[in-house]
Amino acid sequence: MKIAVVGGGPAGLYFSLLAKKRDPRHEIRVIEQNPAGATYGWGVVFSDVGLAFLREADPEFFAAFTAGHERCDYMEIVHRDTRVQVHGNHFSRTARIDMLAVLQRACEEQGIRVEYSTRVEDIERLRSEVDLLVGADGGNSAVRRHYAEFFRPKFEKRRNKFAWYGTHQRFHPVSLIFRETKYGVFIAHSYQYSPDLSTFLVEVDPETWARAGLDRMTEDESRRFCADVFRKDLGSNELLTNRSLWFEANIVSNESWTHRNVVLLGDALRTVHFSLGSGTRMAMQDAIALSDALATHPGDLQATFSAFEEARRPASRSFQGAAARSLDWYETVASRMDLDPLSFTYDYMRRTGQVTHEDLRKRDPIFTAAWDAAHPQPIPA
Repeated sequence: MKIAVVGGGPAGLYFSLLAKKRDPRHEIRVIEQNPAGATYGWGVVFSDVGLAFLREADPEFFAAFTAGHERCDYMEIVHRDTRVQVHGNHFSRTARIDMLAVLQRACEEQGIRVEYSTRVEDIERLRSEVDLLVGADGGNSAVRRHYAEFFRPKFEKRRNKFAWYGTHQRFHPVSLIFRETKYGVFIAHSYQYSPDLSTFLVEVDPETWARAGLDRMTEDESRRFCADVFRKDLGSNELLTNRSLWFEANIVSNESWTHRNVVLLGDALRTVHFSLGSGTRMAMQDAIALSDALATHPGDLQATFSAFEEARRPASRSFQGAAARSLDWYETVASRMDLDPLSFTYDYMRRTGQVTHEDLRKRDPIFTAAWDAAHPQPIPA
């Protein structure tokens, strides 16, 4: 089959790799608008549950993919200068650029052609020249936009503001830091992803953002302001920028996932907010499902698409629902800041409605026992 993949991110590269391994006769071309080696952002994080699908799909690639990851088995919530640890949460972290490099090398070893610094000028022409066109070109997908009348995308812009930073301060656990200021609440999502670097994502509601004057600051002024807010956590280290501009979460979904011989994958198909840490996981699971469907139904694209949707729509719906509840929690966190650190952490862990008290007990019996002792009352369901 002649396949064109628009987008050289995790979804497009991993699908190309798996499809080629399962049928070397496929002629696969990956088209990426950015230069080779270019990436924006800092690190990515996977849970052990999230990595299990990679091990099952391709054990050889999994070993290479995780070789240089930073790992920890707990997370930490910082509230009122108190650090509350929740164990039983296994995380694996890596630099986004390293993750893409591993995928790129694996594709090259299979003879997959990746064209960098290339923008598709005529998407319909490309579609007509191939048997399968995969739109894996991210949240601002040009493929989705070109066929919008068929995919019928929906967009929901959320209210909180975000800026991605890095830092040399090493946050070994996945850490969530909540700081109250005279302007309002600032939140940092942080985790170490290499021997000397951590991701440091700052979140703030729009009212606090405006009161602090961040709407009038330059990128560097915002960086220095946020570093001062989290000075207790950063120590002598500063924040580092890489196009660290303020943005809002834009949640994307599509009524239809396919059109003729075109299918969407990853963020082009649906975005899952990073507060759940599942965007890359979902993209790579999409890649597995589509390559599985293609291998099961060779030469039958409609059967392939049907099998893909049957495999992925339930998980997509579930994750987007959980992400919406997680966003609701962060957007209303100011109303919870009066909780003691233990209760605050417990409330956070159950924010999506998918984690029960018993789930928490199995994950970290010590944390749950401490919460039980402080709350001698009927256990919530």
